Amino acid sequence: MIAYIFPGQNSQFAGMGKELAQQSAIAAEVFKVVDDALGFGLSEIMFEAEADALTPTEIQQPAIFAHSVAAFAALRRRHEGGPAMMAGHSLGEYSAMACAGCMGLDEAAKLVRKRGELMAEAGAQVGGAMAAIVKLDTEAVMEIVEEAGSAGIVAVANFNSPGQIVISGEAPAVEKACELAKERRGRAIPLQVSGAFHSPLMQPAADSLQPHIDAAEMQPAAVPVVSNVDATPRTDPEGIKQALIQQVTGSVRWEESVRRMIADGVDTLVEVGPGSVLSKLVKRIDGEVTVHTVGNLDEIVEFTQAL
Repeated sequence: MIAYIFPGQNSQFAGMGKELAQQSAIAAEVFKVVDDALGFGLSEIMFEAEADALTPTEIQQPAIFAHSVAAFAALRRRHEGGPAMMAGHSLGEYSAMACAGCMGLDEAAKLVRKRGELMAEAGAQVGGAMAAIVKLDTEAVMEIVEEAGSAGIVAVANFNSPGQIVISGEAPAVEKACELAKERRGRAIPLQVSGAFHSPLMQPAADSLQPHIDAAEMQPAAVPVVSNVDATPRTDPEGIKQALIQQVTGSVRWEESVRRMIADGVDTLVEVGPGSVLSKLVKRIDGEVTVHTVGNLDEIVEFTQAL
């Protein structure tokens, strides 16, 4: 059984999507639709600009979304059977939702752009920091987060894989958590971000995004989309909408989501979009599952030939 998974932020790179657009007419059409929906040349920034131009959250999120959906469209031309399930990491949940047929491409692109803008605004207003904690188990990190709470707001943003958990919150509390992690022989890696994503500090973004998601016309998903917030497969529009709002401030339960898909019979996961961040996480979660990355036509051909 196959599942498609879609990457989140920090999967971008200079020139992303250009090769795919040159190779696939249907992928090129996806980029055009997104450009038209957003009212500016996002694809030109993706294809031609330096990497720094892709860093702002309000650009990075729709760029990764566009590349992911374009790769999915090209893949579907060669693998009509499709997946049994879909999931995405944070932003990637929007890519999964769109590719599962919940929403039209133009409306989904506008929603992703709005999400990026609101998260960037919240970050600018309230600040915050994030850090990856590695070489410690979940229980140890949860204890650290609780203890560091004495210095301010801090929460687990991403349960990524065994031994890799991302924390998020007010800078003093994140710094204290990093110090505590080092004392326990873990490693703390500060992340270059514009806000404390997936923490209570993103509540202003969640509140502002709510009416946009409520107003979105959404259809039932053609295949279940596994929600970040609770690793539950969903097809109903209202359940998916609620999960999309909750994930703005809630933890991304990626390890649990992958394990849920495997428990439900998935034995092959295909990362659709730029980079291979999720593929590496999946291999840390379960070394037995088959993993593919498809971000350009060569990778799509390689995957379909392996079926």
